[in-house]
Amino acid sequence: MKIQRSGLERWLAQQFGSPAHRRFSSGATYPNIPLSSPLPGVPKPIFATVDGQEKFETKVTTLDNGLRVASQNKFGQFCTLGILINSGSRYEAKYLSGIAHFLEKLAFSSTARFDSKDEILLTLEKHGGICDCQTSRDTTMYAVSADSKGLDTVVGLLADVVLHPRLTDEEIEMTRMAVQFELEDLNMRPDPEPLLTEMIHEAAFRENTVGLHRFCPVENIGKIDREVLHSYLKNYYTPDRMVLAGVGVEHEHLVECARKYLLGVQPAWGAPGAVDVDSSVAQYTGGIIKVERDMSNVSLGPTPIPELTHIMVGLESCSFLEEDFIPFAVLNMMMGGGGSFSAGGPGKGMFSRLYLNVLNRHHWMYNATSYHHSYEDTGLLCIHASADPRQVREMVEIITKEFILMGRTVDLVELERAKTQLMSMLMMNLESRPVIFEDVGRQVLATHSRKLPHELCTLIRNVKPEDIKRVASKMLRGKPAVAALGDLTDLPTYEHIQAALSSRDGRLPRTYRLFR
Repeated sequence: MKIQRSGLERWLAQQFGSPAHRRFSSGATYPNIPLSSPLPGVPKPIFATVDGQEKFETKVTTLDNGLRVASQNKFGQFCTLGILINSGSRYEAKYLSGIAHFLEKLAFSSTARFDSKDEILLTLEKHGGICDCQTSRDTTMYAVSADSKGLDTVVGLLADVVLHPRLTDEEIEMTRMAVQFELEDLNMRPDPEPLLTEMIHEAAFRENTVGLHRFCPVENIGKIDREVLHSYLKNYYTPDRMVLAGVGVEHEHLVECARKYLLGVQPAWGAPGAVDVDSSVAQYTGGIIKVERDMSNVSLGPTPIPELTHIMVGLESCSFLEEDFIPFAVLNMMMGGGGSFSAGGPGKGMFSRLYLNVLNRHHWMYNATSYHHSYEDTGLLCIHASADPRQVREMVEIITKEFILMGRTVDLVELERAKTQLMSMLMMNLESRPVIFEDVGRQVLATHSRKLPHELCTLIRNVKPEDIKRVASKMLRGKPAVAALGDLTDLPTYEHIQAALSSRDGRLPRTYRLFR
C-alpha cells in the first residue's frame, strides 16, 4: 500500500534530499542560513512602529461646564470608563455622617431611564459589561468595563446613574439593611485591618476632614433619607468636581459622548443653588483611640487564630501633591512587612525592615506591616502590629524603635531594593486596564493632568539616602496617632508612646510595680 506524500514533504525532499539519504548533522546538504537572516520563501513580516510621541500621553479636555474628560490609549476590544467625583466622607462635617457610604450602596439602582438595577445590568450585558462603585474618604468612583463599541450607551448610562438616580423609599430601605450588615461584618471579621485604619484616621485627624467616619454610624442608618441625600448631592455632584475618564477609547469620541450626555443636563435634585462646599484643610491632631474587645473567639474552627491584640502607630507624612511623596513611598516600601506566615519568594518583601528586624527576630509577633495613606492635603504613615495580649508592651516598644531607626543611616543596598520593588509594583499594577483608569481619573481629578509611569520611575530612581533620612526626621517631630484593639491591659499610656518616639533609641519609659 502506497502512502500519499504531502506537498510539504515533497518540497523538503527536493530541497534537502530524501529522508533515507539525509545526514542528521551539519553539512553541505543543508543551506547555511544564520538566525539573524530571514528564511527563504517566508513572507516579510510587518512590525508595529511608533512615532516620536509613543502615544503614551493622557489627553484631557475641559467642557464648558467645568467637567474634565480624560482618556488613555490602550489597544484591545474592551474599555474601562467611569466618572470620578470629589466627594466622600471628608466632606460630611455639615451633614449626617455616612452619606457617602449610602451613595456607594445605592449606585446603579433605578434612574430616570432605567426602571431597576436589573435593567441596567441587562443593558451592560449586551456589551459584555460589568459595573462597580467605590467611595473613599475623598473620592467617589462609578466605573464600567465593556466592549468599546458600546461607548455611547455606557456614557449615557453612567450619566443617568450619577445625575438621575430615583432613590426610591424601597431602595433606601434595602440600603439601610446592606449598611447594617456591613457594619456587623466589620466588627466580626478575623482581619481587623479596615477597622484599625478607620480608628487610626479618627485618632490622627480628630473630628475633621479625613478623620470623619468613612462607614455610616449605626445611629445614622435610620436618619438618612432622600431629602438628606439630595441636599448633599446638590453641593458635591457638580460638573466642576467631576472627571469622565476612559481607557481603551478614542478621545474625540469620548468628548463627543460627554457633550451629549453630561453638558447642560439638569440633575434629579434640580439646578445647584448657592453651592456650599466644605474646603477645609486637614488638621493633624494626633491622639489615641482604644477599643477594648474580647478577641478570643473571633475565629473558631479546627485551626482558630489565636487571641491577638492589634496596635497601629502612625505619624503625619505629606500630601501626594508634595515632592516628598515619592521619598515617603520608598520609605514605606523599605519598611514593608506582612504576616508571620507570608509565603516567601521574589518581590514579597522578605528583605524589608519589618521582616528582618521584627518578624524574623521575634517569633511571637503575628504581624508587622507598614501602610502609607496619602491625600491632597495630608498623609499618614503607620505600622500595624499584632501579638499575644501579654506581650503588648514589648510589641509597642519594638515598633517605636523601628520608627526611630527610620531617621538613622539608610543602607544603599536596601534603598535600591525598595526603589526597584516600588517601580516593579507600579509597572505591574499599570498592566491592568481598570488600574490605569483609576490612576488617570484620580490624577486628573487632583491635578488636571497625569504623570506618566516613566516620569514616576525617574522620580523614584532619584531618591537618595539623605531624602529618606530628611522626611523621616521631619515626620518624627510630630505627635503620634495610636489605634488599639483587643485586650489592652498591658498597653502603655499615650504619653509613654509619645516619649518613646521622642527619645534617641525608641525605648518606652520604665515602669515599676510594687505588686504584680
